[in-house]
Amino acid sequence: MSYRLKAITREEHLAFVTARSAASHMQVPSWGDVKPDWRAESLGWFDEAGGLVGVGLVLLRPLPKLKRYLAYLPEGPVIDWAAADLEQWLQPMLAYLKRQGAFTVKMGPPVVVRRWSAEAVKTAIADPQARWLRDVEATEQEPHALDLADRLRRMGWQQTEPGSEDGFAAGQPRYVFQVPFAGRSLEDIHRGLNQQWRRNIKKAEKAGVKVVQGGYEDLSAFYDLYVETAERDQFIPRPLAYFQRMWTALRAEDANRMRLYLAHHEADVLAAATMLTVGEHVWYSYGASTSRKREVQPNNAIQWRMMCDAHELGAAVYDFRGITDTLEESNHLLGLLRFKSGTGGYAVEYLGEWDYPLNKVLHKALDLYMSRR
Repeated sequence: MSYRLKAITREEHLAFVTARSAASHMQVPSWGDVKPDWRAESLGWFDEAGGLVGVGLVLLRPLPKLKRYLAYLPEGPVIDWAAADLEQWLQPMLAYLKRQGAFTVKMGPPVVVRRWSAEAVKTAIADPQARWLRDVEATEQEPHALDLADRLRRMGWQQTEPGSEDGFAAGQPRYVFQVPFAGRSLEDIHRGLNQQWRRNIKKAEKAGVKVVQGGYEDLSAFYDLYVETAERDQFIPRPLAYFQRMWTALRAEDANRMRLYLAHHEADVLAAATMLTVGEHVWYSYGASTSRKREVQPNNAIQWRMMCDAHELGAAVYDFRGITDTLEESNHLLGLLRFKSGTGGYAVEYLGEWDYPLNKVLHKALDLYMSRR
């Protein structure tokens, strides 16, 4: 079958995603409004009968003084990745974006390669011989994913390698941690938490930690904690305006698309986090906390409240987003992996991000532009 690709309206794009409950929060129309340095466009794939069968949010970033663009589809597009005629889906996209002036197309197929159970992750961390999660035998493997990777290479796509030793890819994380909710009661999910998590949730309750939903005006309180977290964990914080833009843009599309949670203890805000929802997929997006009063366990309290609310919203999966691939004790991100794996879910490896150089000379500028994103 041949597919026709053209620009579609935001309304068509959103209706398609909403009907399927299967898209990343970076593949909804409003995500383009969060990224003002990029020009966003909604793309639609149409079959021979004229029906809309796939969509994609593409972000276009211009090169200075040239009408040439990096075209980026984060965690997308939303197409049939298992299709036998995958070339017929991707070639029209490349041709369309080349006409738009793209010098490189970057995409992130939302395809799972492997999963490791929380128990397997725990065992791997305890094994002094295990250095990388990728080298540990997986609990589940998706054989079609490796076939898909081979097909993409034959088509001329190049896989983006993780940009540093901590296993995070240059764009979106290749390794994430997810807790399955589908078919499980809240009691089942609570029983799946490890003993430390259950103990810390109880300790927070006993200490009087109160977790509440916040509004736009509470983003400044979140941001104060976020800056403190950035200093402590040595990363460069985004500006407050970024989170204000996220709030305004995402919630204009859907009131539940973004939520803010704050953990209070007495007169102090000790932790805060943002939660994103698209259909049956819920993400813990950004988290922040202070070093003060850690003994009252605000981080466990805020995550449990978010998990409870996600379950109430009908989530099939609660996604903790990025984790490190390294298992070495010296890595400062290992504590985050331990924290997330205490929820009893799965470490998940995705297919990663892939580039198609439409202009090989300009493609060399890709790393510079991704670092400015």
